[in-house]
Amino acid sequence: MARKALKIGIMPLKDYQERTIAIARGEYRPRKDEPKIWFESLKALGEVMNNRNQELLRVIVRHEPDSLKELAELTGRQVSNLSRTLSTMERVGLVKLKRNGRKISPEVVATEFTVEFGISTASAADSNK
Repeated sequence: MARKALKIGIMPLKDYQERTIAIARGEYRPRKDEPKIWFESLKALGEVMNNRNQELLRVIVRHEPDSLKELAELTGRQVSNLSRTLSTMERVGLVKLKRNGRKISPEVVATEFTVEFGISTASAADSNK
């Protein structure tokens, strides 16, 4: 897998909701260099990208497992645990789960990450001005 970078943003939920509404209303247009994945806090990011889950991503990149069963054998984790963890990672955009019938194979979206955040009090609509 080629190294792909992914930008992650940290923004309080209230601000993210305001940003989303401003986008829907056409009041704000996201820049191409803005993060595509957002978390409410560094703590929320840390819960998803903890050491154990980072190692899980490394195993997926190295071994390219064809199924959750194979991934379970590689990691020593239960399939049900992997399913929950990978579903969360898919929901936030860190992995893709390819479904082929009953078989699910995980794919890591990126291998490099940058985190961007600030403490601005301006709303998303104001930041376009």
